[in-house]
This record gives sequence, C-alpha cells and structure tokens, in this order.
Amino acid sequence: MNYDMTPMYAMHNALRREVEHLAKATARMGDDPRRVLAAAVGWELFKKALHVHHTTEDDALWPPMREALASRPGDLALLEAMEAEHAAIDPIIEAVDKGTDPIGDLADALATALNAHLEHEEREALPLIDATVTPEQWQNFGRLHGSRIGPDAPRLFPWILDGVDEKTAAVLLAPLPEPVRGAFESEWRPAYEALTRWPAC
Repeated sequence: MNYDMTPMYAMHNALRREVEHLAKATARMGDDPRRVLAAAVGWELFKKALHVHHTTEDDALWPPMREALASRPGDLALLEAMEAEHAAIDPIIEAVDKGTDPIGDLADALATALNAHLEHEEREALPLIDATVTPEQWQNFGRLHGSRIGPDAPRLFPWILDGVDEKTAAVLLAPLPEPVRGAFESEWRPAYEALTRWPAC
C-alpha cells in the first residue's frame, strides 16, 4: 500500500527521546523519585502518549490484521509478540510510579524493553501493516489515535514534533485544519517550550 509511516516513526522517536530523558533524570534524583516523577510533566506526557499509541494499535491494527492473516501462523505469531511486548512494558511503568524498586534499575528496564519493542515493530510489523491493512483500516487507526489524544493535543502534538526535521513536521501538520495549525504555532508550541518537562535535581 505504501502508507506514509512518518507519524509512526515520529511517535516512536519521541518515546525513545523521553526514556533517555527519564534515565538522565533518575540518575540525578534523591531518595524519593516517585514524588519527583509525580510532578514531572515529561513523565506524564510520556505515559499518556505511550498508552494512546499502544492501546490504539491493540484495538485498531492487530485485530483486523489477525483476521486477514488467519492462515499465516508466522505472521500471527508476530502480532502476538507485539501485544506481549506492549503488555510487558506496562508493569515497569507501574513499578516506577509505585517507587518500590530502585528507580535507576526500572528506568534501564523500561528503556531496554521499549527500545527493543520499537525496533522489532519497525523491522517486522510496519512492513506487515503496509502489506495487510486496508486504507479504511489505516484511516480508522489514525482517527482513533487522534481522538484518544483529544484534549491533550495542545501538549502532545508539540511533544511529538519536538526536535523533528522540517519534512516530518510538514507531514504531521498537513492534515490539521488551518485554525489548528495556527493555534499550534501561536499557542501550543510556545506553551510546550515553556514547560520544564523533567526535573533538574
């Protein structure tokens, strides 16, 4: 189908960026990292973006693909691996919030699990998505993803676009109505850039 995977890569790269920030922040934290992270906008945005991205894949991509690939056990195993990798990340995030284990170890575990999953998805699942998902299913995935971001768009959209090149930014901004693009430039991005996402502790 040759779908433009730019938004997928932009989301993945934003998630990679933030786990790196998490590792640096936790390396500087004192005795109560849970309290520090509870007030960290970067941790909040990371969790929200990851939850939206993974649950929308689980709900809108893997089920129709599983149906289309019912006679191909190797490809079905890949979809099962994608869901299992999603499920393995959630307990690490919960453990970070509970603060019951060393924060540095958890940050390392999260970075390892997430980066391995994203690389696996990009190497094997994205080509399978492109070969399997219909245009209607791909559009439904995009609509559902956008609706789940919903009221968090003023912060999550500039978060995703943080540090991207001009071509990537143009692709992600193009589908937005002109008033929304105007709000992004005049309100959303300046407000995001004014945030202190991670503690300097």
